[in-house]
Amino acid sequence: MILVTGATGQLGSATLKFLLEKLPPTQLAALVRDEQKANDLIEKGVTIRVGNYDDTASLDQAMQDIDKVLLVAGTDEDKRVQQHINVIDAAKKAGVQLVAYTSRALKDRTTLVNQLMLGHFQTEDYLMASGLNYILFRNILYMDAIPQFVGPNVFATGINLPAGQGKVAFALRNDLAEAMATVLAGDDVDTNVYTLTASETYSFADVATALTELSGKVVTYTPVEKSAFETQMKARGLPDMMIQRVTGFITDIANGQEDDVQPDLETLLGRKPTSLKEGLKTLYRL
Repeated sequence: MILVTGATGQLGSATLKFLLEKLPPTQLAALVRDEQKANDLIEKGVTIRVGNYDDTASLDQAMQDIDKVLLVAGTDEDKRVQQHINVIDAAKKAGVQLVAYTSRALKDRTTLVNQLMLGHFQTEDYLMASGLNYILFRNILYMDAIPQFVGPNVFATGINLPAGQGKVAFALRNDLAEAMATVLAGDDVDTNVYTLTASETYSFADVATALTELSGKVVTYTPVEKSAFETQMKARGLPDMMIQRVTGFITDIANGQEDDVQPDLETLLGRKPTSLKEGLKTLYRL
């Protein structure tokens, strides 16, 4: 049986959707904090395990009769690494055969500006040292995040970011979920690392061009200074923590951290990942 954690979140639920296309629901379990939010999974026949990353007793119970675990990264940055350790320890105690983790595709952990990303690599280190068979899904930045980066008024103001000419091999969350489900649904329980990226990289100038072509409205990209960008976000009412997080992402993009193309996603999908233009068409409903 495969246990998907964070099963009512965006990535967890998308992965379960694809797993249900490949396996009978009797082979699938979902770790959820609130059972009432998992009614659709219950209706589909997925086994529900109620628990959370902080409650080690609930994790021990959730791991019973589980062969594989997909550990979807937690969203609480302050507690994330310890939470992941709790899941990995529970899996090891229960004799789980394989733990897969949703990590990040970044070029150089030693030069990251966005320190929030270090938790992913610390989790990788712990999982690799655990003695468990593991899979690392090193996922590129979601294409789905582009609207958050460029702001709500992109068709009026254009794109103004301190990203320079940095590029990202943006991939849709759905494509990443489908690829992970393909791996998890297989019989293999060997250790492996997949770097899941699109088949090409895109700059924010490319994003602007695609939005222009899709909407018929001229969208421009203007590289701006970091300080000006932070002032813009404050004017939009964003809290300081969010400003720090977004600026960190954008600075790492400018520094080339996300400028990497690997064949794994295309191979697992059996097709080209969704292109930037097609993805933006879906995201913006154009």
